[in-house]
Amino acid sequence: MKKLVRFLLVVVLAAGIQTTVKAQAQKFGHVDSSEILQLLPERATAEKAFQNYMVELDKELQNMAGEYQSKLADYQANQATMSALVKQSKEKELTDLGQRIQEYQSNAEVEAQKKQVELMEPLIKKVQDAVNAVGKEQGFTYIFDKSIGAVVYLGDSAIDITNDVKKKLGL
Repeated sequence: MKKLVRFLLVVVLAAGIQTTVKAQAQKFGHVDSSEILQLLPERATAEKAFQNYMVELDKELQNMAGEYQSKLADYQANQATMSALVKQSKEKELTDLGQRIQEYQSNAEVEAQKKQVELMEPLIKKVQDAVNAVGKEQGFTYIFDKSIGAVVYLGDSAIDITNDVKKKLGL
């Protein structure tokens, strides 16, 4: 029985030592993905495409607003001479157009966010793939991204791999 207890104690201690050694062998790093994204040449193309999309959305909104202003001015100029039925019809038309404008604005915001995600997703994936490659090549256990506030403490021994990822991407 004593031999079994000693044997189990030795096994537990050996496992504990291995765990301690493995924990000490972990390698941590940090990266600033935002800085890297800003340096990607494709970012300018994505931003230009997004700006063009926003101009297109804004142009349509301006057309709708111009139509509303034109119909409102016409209504205000002629309302004294309109019959009650025509007046009611014009007011309904203005109300409906105002609601369409508000709906368009809401939809445009949602679509703009979708477009921005669509354009940035390949760039983010490219940076993530490079971070993964550097992490694997250099044997990191964890890499934290400073740009999204994922670092709560940054010790003196932390290694910044931002330059390694830039080099991997040819930046």
